[in-house]
Amino acid sequence: MAIISNSALLDKYLSLEQRGQVQVEYVWIGGNNSLRSKTRTIDFVPTSADQLSEWNYDGSSTAQADGHDSDLLIKPAALFNDPFRGGDNKFVICEVYNPDGTPHRDNYRFECKKIMEQYADSKPWFGIEQEYMLFDPETNKPYGWPKHGFPEPQGKYYCGVGAGRIFGRDIMEAHYRACLYAGINISGVNAEVAPGQCEYQVGPCEGISMSDELWASRYVLERVAEDFGIIVSIHPKPIKGDWNGAGCHTNFSTEAMRQEGGIVAIEESIKKMAKRHQEHIAVYGEENDQRLTGKHETGNIDNFTYGVANRGASIRIPRHVGKEGKGYLEDRRPASNMDPYRVTGIILESTFFPEN
Repeated sequence: MAIISNSALLDKYLSLEQRGQVQVEYVWIGGNNSLRSKTRTIDFVPTSADQLSEWNYDGSSTAQADGHDSDLLIKPAALFNDPFRGGDNKFVICEVYNPDGTPHRDNYRFECKKIMEQYADSKPWFGIEQEYMLFDPETNKPYGWPKHGFPEPQGKYYCGVGAGRIFGRDIMEAHYRACLYAGINISGVNAEVAPGQCEYQVGPCEGISMSDELWASRYVLERVAEDFGIIVSIHPKPIKGDWNGAGCHTNFSTEAMRQEGGIVAIEESIKKMAKRHQEHIAVYGEENDQRLTGKHETGNIDNFTYGVANRGASIRIPRHVGKEGKGYLEDRRPASNMDPYRVTGIILESTFFPEN
């Protein structure tokens, strides 16, 4: 069941003066990779996350703590404009900490930030392509699918235009504009191969900001879909059968890769990642084996491959990169439900991993 937002009625209240007070939505990653949030009032307009105080929440209600010792801390990390309340209001991506000040087991940002700082001189850029599928809560089927049976086979939906070829354009457009307002570096959107499946891209972003902005964009997407009464799925294989799964292709480069002759650095990075293939797969998302089958534009989960313009490989070197001899690589293995802190961290770590 889902309830569609009554925007006309809500606007009556959102248009009221706040009398110098600012609402800040604290957003964090709860158990099972789920987003959680709650709001507090402050009496100034923050310009950075470090101006905001820590807060706490009940970790036993988010599958992150036992009931007898359930208080967990949230520390603001990345600040954004709030596209739902507007004005001076903000939302902030937070890290989760235990009561003793140590990072919680679900806080993957902590280690990722250390890796990004260690190799900051390499100027690592990332760009992530987030795929997702919209579901109708009334039918429990992808948005736009018939109540009985299946839609026409894949082929006409990718970047489709026109009724019967695209489902959910309003949500895509609303999410796009809301991300721009928030200050997220969203760089594009498109309808994907399966009907009801969409994609947006965030980046290029340097270092830790890539993962902060992807999580922020996911929060915005969930809130937008909430208004429309539609469910967002980032499961890597939301529909079994001859339908494309959903990934989070991760584009990556260092300054050396972007300079003349950078293809050498790109290939060196790929060779190092090949040696740690299973370590990467272990942090590239849950149930990714359902997607990485060697079909539907994926490589096989057990084998590492790479090639120029090969969408069936583990890592693709875009054709123009191969031609120009510099640029970036695309890691096609990450699932749509991956944690970007884990993925960007291990990609950068592997790139500079010792030879022996």
